[in-house]
Amino acid sequence: MKFQLAINMERIDDSLDMNDVARHTLEMVQIAEEGGFDIVWSAEHHALEMTIAPNPLQTLTWWATETNSIRLGTAVATAAYWHPINLAGEAAFVDLISGGRLEFGIGSGAYQREFDRMKPGLKQSDAWRYMQEMLPVVRDLWKGDVAHEGEFWNFPTSTSVPKPVQDEVPVWIAARSPITYDYAMRNRCHVNCWPLTRPFAEAELYRQQLDEAIAKADNGWIPRFALMRHACLYDNDSDRQEALNAIRKLLSQFENLFRNSGNVVNGFPASIPLDELEGREQYDPAMLEENLMFGSPDTAIQKLKGYQALGVNEFIYYASMGLSHAAQKRSLRMFVKEVMPEFK
Repeated sequence: MKFQLAINMERIDDSLDMNDVARHTLEMVQIAEEGGFDIVWSAEHHALEMTIAPNPLQTLTWWATETNSIRLGTAVATAAYWHPINLAGEAAFVDLISGGRLEFGIGSGAYQREFDRMKPGLKQSDAWRYMQEMLPVVRDLWKGDVAHEGEFWNFPTSTSVPKPVQDEVPVWIAARSPITYDYAMRNRCHVNCWPLTRPFAEAELYRQQLDEAIAKADNGWIPRFALMRHACLYDNDSDRQEALNAIRKLLSQFENLFRNSGNVVNGFPASIPLDELEGREQYDPAMLEENLMFGSPDTAIQKLKGYQALGVNEFIYYASMGLSHAAQKRSLRMFVKEVMPEFK
């Protein structure tokens, strides 16, 4: 099993200085590289302090200059917010400046609030159409001159400048629905999935959808299959309680964004107080500890072996969850030292 890290600059409130946030994020990337992680991923989100990632390619360029070998991925570039020539050229520049380390992840986007600002009038549920038009155009631009007449973009003959240095840039699709798995297999893409806080059965469903899409495509393509979970390792009750409180607070902000129902002030989504979450199933500490990559190193190893038996060959350690910087580093170092050796 290979391991990947998803990390972004983040602030749950304004008590943290942005210089400290940036420094911590880079240190996490460097710990992952030294520990043998294969890929580090940067997201794309706008006007939200909980995920400070206005341009994932800019973030990757920063990390490229501060690392040597870890591969650098977008998870994901939101297709509707880009023009194909823009995206192709900026992505290729990351590949050039990093010495061919780009992993290109593309997707539909998550929050209606962002679409209301970045692409007014577009429903999040329709954004997959932009992604499906975008990807083949970007690949064609990487090869050379191409003109395009599509539903969302039209332009005369153009090309990507610069070109990627890799002969073929690995492409990843963030997939949860059958239609997206089908598209990924038809277009020979790798897949990352995120079961959110749902149980192991959700991962089994994604594996089933992937297998069905592979059979339907019937083109010989066998993708890499990565699964992401919020992750935090701990070996004492104090760190355990900090982790559970942090993830519950973060999830209450996520709920605001997914439902597009609460206030966001200066980039900070309103959060439901922890004492009001008691008794709500989606915030139940026991459920979260069971379903997420939470617990002792031994617990993490057993969970990972379950995913490995399912056919997940790469695990994405999702570090962004509102934890203190010190707790995030302790957890990641524990994972590197006590969990990863079991899978080498």
